[in-house]
Amino acid sequence: MAELITVDDPDDPRLGDYTGLTDVELRRRREPAEGLFIAEGEKVIRRAANAGYEMRSMLLSAKWIDVMRDVIDEATAPVYAVTPALAERVTGYHVHRGALASMQRKPLPDVGTLLSPAQGTVRRVAVFEDIVDHANLGAAFRNAAALGVDAVLLTPRCADPLYRRAVKVSMGSVFHVPWTRLASWPEDVGLLRGAGFTTAALCLSDTSITLDELVARQHEKLALVFGTEGDGLTPEVLALADTHVRIPMDAGVDSLNVAAASAVAFYATRVVSA
Repeated sequence: MAELITVDDPDDPRLGDYTGLTDVELRRRREPAEGLFIAEGEKVIRRAANAGYEMRSMLLSAKWIDVMRDVIDEATAPVYAVTPALAERVTGYHVHRGALASMQRKPLPDVGTLLSPAQGTVRRVAVFEDIVDHANLGAAFRNAAALGVDAVLLTPRCADPLYRRAVKVSMGSVFHVPWTRLASWPEDVGLLRGAGFTTAALCLSDTSITLDELVARQHEKLALVFGTEGDGLTPEVLALADTHVRIPMDAGVDSLNVAAASAVAFYATRVVSA
């Protein structure tokens, strides 16, 4: 059973994992370096724990202690009981969900391991190039979990899917979709091709086929590649991709935001069991 500790000093060093959660640049540097991430809300904390992430500590306001009692009883990390006002002073925002947990990151697998047949059947992969908006990335992970994507690959400059906002938007789906970061992009397109994947770049190029045409080709192993919210995929990636794909639009709309586009593409290309 975890130790329940009442804390009334916002400068208590034991609360260090939770300080300045609104400072995005600080947290981007600090969390991966220290091997931690923050889970917010009862459901997300439970999903992180169920996915095997080790808890470092929890920060709870009084009304959540009974709600989280089973988690507290199973945890070995300290649980800090604080007032809502103190939680706001520590984190820098109103913690309206009333429950935070600091979790230990797991080592990321390399791409070869993630795509290996030893990990199970991997037939649908999503690749996100330089997606820097945490909300979009979190939504895309939720889409991937819901719509049959077996693995997600992120380029080196992509946002952190374990950043608090990304985790929150994904509703914890980032814990259940296998993912890793590519070490060398766009050269790692070759790793996908070597593993038997057809790489399909979502874009508006003159050579794009429609998503319906892609589906009709019935590729056994398919990697869908998505670019940034503004500029789309880089020319280097477009040159290396096996095919270019567009989602047909009406009413003069040329494109969807990356999270919406990923949902459409994942659904259309999902592997349907017989």
